[in-house]
Amino acid sequence: MTELPFLAATRDSYDTLAEGYTERMGIGPDFFGGRPIERALLGAFVELVRAAGGGRVADVGCGPGPLTDELHRAGLDVLGIDLSPGMVASARRAHPHLRFEVGSMTALDLPEASLGGLLAAHSIIHVPWEHRPRVFAEFRRVLAPGGILMLTFQVGEGRRHFDEAFGSPVDLDWYRQRPEEVTELLGEAGFEPIAGTVRRPIGREKTPHGSVLARVPAPA
Repeated sequence: MTELPFLAATRDSYDTLAEGYTERMGIGPDFFGGRPIERALLGAFVELVRAAGGGRVADVGCGPGPLTDELHRAGLDVLGIDLSPGMVASARRAHPHLRFEVGSMTALDLPEASLGGLLAAHSIIHVPWEHRPRVFAEFRRVLAPGGILMLTFQVGEGRRHFDEAFGSPVDLDWYRQRPEEVTELLGEAGFEPIAGTVRRPIGREKTPHGSVLARVPAPA
């Protein structure tokens, strides 16, 4: 199967940025420092996964693995997946006690209905809008009945392109998301919405940040 063009550009860009990414992004020991809403949302995701029966959780678009580690420390059986081999290598160095694999959210190397939860934190932002149905269908495929999905993203309407980041050449597009549209697309993919949030920008952020929680319907 021919790879979608945006995947190669995104992979190459994050491979370029992988070395030192954690330091440049200011990711410290307390990942949620100054962001209590994000801490609470991840806690809600963890509790929903547990209430649905648990099972393995995938952190898709895990980068260097800070949220994978947060989920592990919350007691979940977690696997980190990222498109970029460079990011996966960084994650393995930083968190040698955890499992990380290279993979694409458009075609996850996971069995059908094998996950109790899936987190995609600011990773659908590099997926062109027209390819979101394919990605959400793949998320639906790998989640078991009752499984919990959590997406986070920048809120807005536009697309931004970057040729440079942190002094390195890249070829990256950022796609803003409208929470109501994301929820509608998830419904079309077979998910039931649970909750959604939007918070105002903080610190150096320039856009609001949103989240959507949904579940795979469980048999009656």
